[in-house]
Amino acid sequence: MKFPLYFSRKIAFSKDNKNNLSRVIIFIGRLSVALGIIVSLITVSTGFGSKKAIKERLADFSGHITIKSTKSNSSYNTSVLDNQGLQLQKIKELPDVASVQKYATVTGIMRNEHNFAGIIFKGIGKDFDSLRFKKFLIEGRTPIVTEIGYNHGVTISQKIANDLHLKLKDSIVTIFSKVDQKPIYRKFEVVGIYKTDIKMIDEQFVIGGINHVRKIQDMKPDEVGGIDIFLKNVNDIDKDYPEIEKLIGYKNYAEKATEKFPQITDWISIYDTNIALIIIIMLIVVIINIIMVLLILIIERTNSIGLLKTLGASNSQIRATFINYTLIIMIPGLLYGNAIGLGLILIQKFFGVIKLNPENYYVSTVPVDLNPIAIISISVGILIISGLALIIPSYLISKISPVKAIKYN
Repeated sequence: MKFPLYFSRKIAFSKDNKNNLSRVIIFIGRLSVALGIIVSLITVSTGFGSKKAIKERLADFSGHITIKSTKSNSSYNTSVLDNQGLQLQKIKELPDVASVQKYATVTGIMRNEHNFAGIIFKGIGKDFDSLRFKKFLIEGRTPIVTEIGYNHGVTISQKIANDLHLKLKDSIVTIFSKVDQKPIYRKFEVVGIYKTDIKMIDEQFVIGGINHVRKIQDMKPDEVGGIDIFLKNVNDIDKDYPEIEKLIGYKNYAEKATEKFPQITDWISIYDTNIALIIIIMLIVVIINIIMVLLILIIERTNSIGLLKTLGASNSQIRATFINYTLIIMIPGLLYGNAIGLGLILIQKFFGVIKLNPENYYVSTVPVDLNPIAIISISVGILIISGLALIIPSYLISKISPVKAIKYN
């Protein structure tokens, strides 16, 4: 075993540390490391968890990637999807694609004696992924669509239900208007109530049968307004988007879930800045405390440094000894910090103790993401950066004279 590592371990585990200033200094150093780990873990897990949760809610409601006609542009009244060049089967066969579903949308107004609400009626077909949508349901179900005739059941958001005082099995009249034509009236029955916590979705979207939209939009029985593509992993959107874009035809365009609501995307991007800022602050605090620990230990053990130099130890060996000593002191702090931090994260993950206002944060509880790579990287990163930061302060050892150090009391 190399001398610096051997001697640093002897000092670290020496019983003398229990009866002198080292005990207090070591406690302060470990406490700062533990707090830095706890705050960093919570920041990273909640930050990444929030980003992932919001992206998944956007994507699971309307598809990770959506194909629409270029004629639709940003209109909620979808135009007919062009089949020329659209290679739907090849899209389904892509390894990252989980499922696809067709849809068509049209705007309208729901009203009753209590209130009225402007809505986007999203017509779904028999290929609708009701299992994926189930996470949003708080009551009832989604409409059962066979695409034969008209299904008059609709699933509305809790926000719309509250505004119109609606509950399951209630009837509601919806008015659809067309240019230069009389308004079209449809009567629907509420079969389900959902909640995504995404304000822009909950305030507008109603789920119903696609044949209603086809009739209102003068579409043929086999025509659709768009296709929602669901991927196996929300993080693959950017990777798979170019491949899907090649298979949609030149008269259609593909849109990522993260692009549909740019204000939410901009809000999500703030997380990256906040995460980086908090980790940098905690890292600076840990480094300052660890450097303080090293300097005080050097001063406290000046006699030992002088003795080691007298016995022939080089400055670099003694510096390495004290750097190793300080890093060994950090290890219990790393372990306690990880244990407490992961414990708090797991409590939040399984019990959802901390609640949020979904109107401001788009989620009702603080979501967490337990990423093993991020967890390990935080501990290893703090250890490595702290070790590098100790190199310059350790040069104080080279200024200590062996003769004066041995006389030092």
